[in-house]
Amino acid sequence: MSALLARTGRHRQRYENDFRLVAGCIPYRLKENEDNLTGDLENRLEVLMISSPNRLDLVFPKGGWEDDESVGEAACREALEEAGVRGRLDENALGVWQFRSKSKQNCHGMEGYCKGYMFALEVTEELEFWPEKSSHERRWLNVGEAFELCRYEWMRRALEAFLRYLSDECKRRTREDAVAVAVEVAEHLNLAPSCFVNASTPSASTNPINALC
Repeated sequence: MSALLARTGRHRQRYENDFRLVAGCIPYRLKENEDNLTGDLENRLEVLMISSPNRLDLVFPKGGWEDDESVGEAACREALEEAGVRGRLDENALGVWQFRSKSKQNCHGMEGYCKGYMFALEVTEELEFWPEKSSHERRWLNVGEAFELCRYEWMRRALEAFLRYLSDECKRRTREDAVAVAVEVAEHLNLAPSCFVNASTPSASTNPINALC
């Protein structure tokens, strides 16, 4: 098996109006609850953050979007290179945020400004070794911990957008599961398709964490 290597250099880096284009993701997983496999998503949800070289803060994996890949491919590549994870990426971006690179905070003009596209990545595989393991340690956190450790405002906004996405995704999956069960029951009982039952939609709280289904 060939070794995985991280891309280096910026000769293929994309820019837009002096903004460096960046792609990243919020990797997540849902822990199985042995007592209840469907309930309390808030306690089952974990997101993955990584350490930054020579700094104490934690961030989500992200990096430059290059000219030979789609923005989704760039986000998946960065997750693999920096965090050593693969998974299912939702191709609809959670949003686009503008920020300045930590190393360029004291620069003048547009130097160091980035435009970041963030995605949700449901992790299906964690590698034991990955290209930037020596530079990034990974850490699984619950949502409350992640909010506390998001040092930058744009990351908190991205995490809020992720929670809204996951809430909507959960409701969609619940409806699909209910329809699938209705179809199976109808076929078993030889009922007409008009007998299918619509899935109810639970009410959502205004708290972004409690709004999860």
